[in-house]
Parts: sequence; structure tokens; C-alpha cells
Amino acid sequence: MHKIWLWFDPRQVMVGLFTFLFALALIIHFILLSTNRFNWIEGSRVAAGTSSAVPGK
Repeated sequence: MHKIWLWFDPRQVMVGLFTFLFALALIIHFILLSTNRFNWIEGSRVAAGTSSAVPGK
């Protein structure tokens, strides 16, 4: 395993990995913010008169 690190600079690998993970986290959060269910900033966009609850029997 140590021979792999002879091919790559560990600092560049770590910076690249953290950059990729940060970009992935941003993309996931923006995708979630674009949905009605998981938009925690603006809240649900469901109309006030409608309810998603099933009426009891």
C-alpha cells in the first residue's frame, strides 16, 4: 500500500478528496433545497387549504 503513495503526493490527494466531497455536499444540499419536501429554508409550498394527511376512519 505504501508504494501507491510513492506515485501520488498525499497532500494533493487529500486536497482533491476534500474538494470533491465539499462540491458533492453542496450539490446534494441544493438538490434538496429545490424540492418541496426537504426545503428547510422556505418551508413547505403546499397550499394552505390542502392537507396531505389522510382523514381518520
